[in-house]
Amino acid sequence: MLYKLFFSTALSAALSASTFAQSPSFAQPPGANAAGDSLVVEMNKAFRRSDKDRLTQLLPQARGHALEPWAAYWELKARLEDASAQEVQDFMRRYAGSYQEDRLRNDWLRLLGQRRDWAGFAAEYPNFRMNDDREVRCYALLVEHLKNPRIDARLSEEVRKNWYAQRDADDGCTAAAERLVGSKNLTPLDAWQKARLAMEGNRPKAARDAVQIVAPEALAMVAELNNSPIKFLSSKYLALRTVRKEIITLALVKLAVSDSEGAAFQLDSKWAGQLTAEERNWLWGLIGKQTASRMGTQPASDALQYFAKVTKDTDLTDDMLAWKARASLRAGNQPNWQQVLKAVNAMSDDARKDPTWTYWKARALLALSPPDMAKPPATAKGPASVTVMAPQRIEALMLLQSIASVRGFYEQLALEDLGLKISAPAKPAPLSAAEKEIARLNPGLNRGAYAIAIGLRSDGVREWNYATNLHQKNGMGERELLAAAQFACDRQIWDRCINTSERTTTVADFDQRFPMPFRASVVKHSQAINLDPAYVYGLIRQESRFIMDARSGVGASGLMQVMPATARWTAKKIGMDSFTPDQINDRETNITIGTAYLKLALDDLNGSMPMAAAAYNAGPGRPRTWRGQPGGDVLEAAIWAENIPFSETRDYVKKVLSNTTNYAAILTGQPQSLKGRLGLVGPRDASLPEPYKDLP
Repeated sequence: MLYKLFFSTALSAALSASTFAQSPSFAQPPGANAAGDSLVVEMNKAFRRSDKDRLTQLLPQARGHALEPWAAYWELKARLEDASAQEVQDFMRRYAGSYQEDRLRNDWLRLLGQRRDWAGFAAEYPNFRMNDDREVRCYALLVEHLKNPRIDARLSEEVRKNWYAQRDADDGCTAAAERLVGSKNLTPLDAWQKARLAMEGNRPKAARDAVQIVAPEALAMVAELNNSPIKFLSSKYLALRTVRKEIITLALVKLAVSDSEGAAFQLDSKWAGQLTAEERNWLWGLIGKQTASRMGTQPASDALQYFAKVTKDTDLTDDMLAWKARASLRAGNQPNWQQVLKAVNAMSDDARKDPTWTYWKARALLALSPPDMAKPPATAKGPASVTVMAPQRIEALMLLQSIASVRGFYEQLALEDLGLKISAPAKPAPLSAAEKEIARLNPGLNRGAYAIAIGLRSDGVREWNYATNLHQKNGMGERELLAAAQFACDRQIWDRCINTSERTTTVADFDQRFPMPFRASVVKHSQAINLDPAYVYGLIRQESRFIMDARSGVGASGLMQVMPATARWTAKKIGMDSFTPDQINDRETNITIGTAYLKLALDDLNGSMPMAAAAYNAGPGRPRTWRGQPGGDVLEAAIWAENIPFSETRDYVKKVLSNTTNYAAILTGQPQSLKGRLGLVGPRDASLPEPYKDLP
């Protein structure tokens, strides 16, 4: 309710005036037209349950509402398969320039592609502004190929990249791949590798679609191996022809996901000699990856033994190579830097540019670099000696300098490795009145904010992101982004404030990127239990982006995303005897319980911020396992965090610690160290009691 008051009548009039062609009547601010808002919310619910009749019935009543474009989109999208081309064109003319126009164009292009209406697709595709749909892009590439069916490496690579990136089966990329395999722009191996990726990701339909392209006669075997790979492998003995080799490889991929040791035994004892070198390398890479992702239960040396069987690292996917690098990092009390470097060097260009692998490559080069050498001067008048830096050290320093900044986990580590600390950057030049006015009058930002205000957050976020990122080519400029972010900040739409500001690259406004709502309450509750407020803010920013009514898919609620069972346990632990589950959405209660639980997790895990953050995200049992058994290796916390098996938790821990360091710089006004917060992670001292064995 609070930020609804920020929508002035002038802003509402601007929304209406800016979108007259899209929404012909006057728009009112959220809350001023309660009946209209309720109607739009009801239409959204009807859309979600595919109630076409109800949408058609309600649409006339939504005319003139600020979110009329949404209402009209839902109504037409629900019946798009039966709509005429004229209806679609009329919609796009009426709402020209809006997110809804381009969203419907996206849906219409998919339908045209499915219908193989290539003339209609070719006519409409140049108008598609978002251009962020892989399936539509594959259709466009297919149309391009049909017009000029020649060998085209650029087109083929783009189709392959989009096809491999599609987790689920889709028509567009599959159709494009089928045509390109037929024209020899793509190879049968490309299709088999797609099938392997799909089988590994438990996407059997996508795997079947890929096999259909190159070996339709083998589809029955694909179904059989998907049902029980070990039964399938046990019933087969020979793999002499290409298709049989690939089918056996698919079965071993399926088995490796659930039983990597069983797959390794099958490969070693029965199949290795019958498969190609590329197939063997892929399988050993996958088995190594699966084994490497068991930190705390299986030593890294086991994974590295499997990776050692790979004869050509470039046969592996970037994901496999990433796990080879991770296993090499935790190969003992000291990383196996040679293998880290080898894995990173084998990655694709895009993967090597990721700050994660830029950083670890730099660290590997520094560790392997010979010491600097002192050489005599070139002339008698020169200094007594000249220090010559080794080429590896020069390359490492250049890599660190290329990513060093305050913007993220590895960027901050790079700063510290260069001898610098993390400080809040200078604030950008103030926004002018004209810059603010442009944001204030932006119809997409206004509609996005309006939708969020009446509870249609996911729709509002999509429209907001379109306005900032996709409406114009390459998205908004730096100053436009800062103005749009401020528009959100002023209305306390904190997630849009943060995410929009984070898109700037040449400047960083920390007031926008790291806001501190409810500062008095957060600081009070944190300091009362000897918890760093910067750590709490770093966690809240990652958990909820300060959305008060945030609710996760697993039932966590509020600012600090507390689970009901965790809330009950924590409340009892800290003496909140009158606590009831409905109180968890109360801001003060949520902060009280969230900070208390975080402190209990921190105490349980030896004060380790990375481990406590992992416990907050994945439950305490997992970091207890991931820290290893007594007598195990002690790791840099950065290495430990990078080896967390779950990608969500790995990303979460790194972001919480990076956030924490930036919040500390803001709160204290002093340069900060991320490394000082990371420390080391190793097994628990078995001689000490566990503080909270029942910590949920």
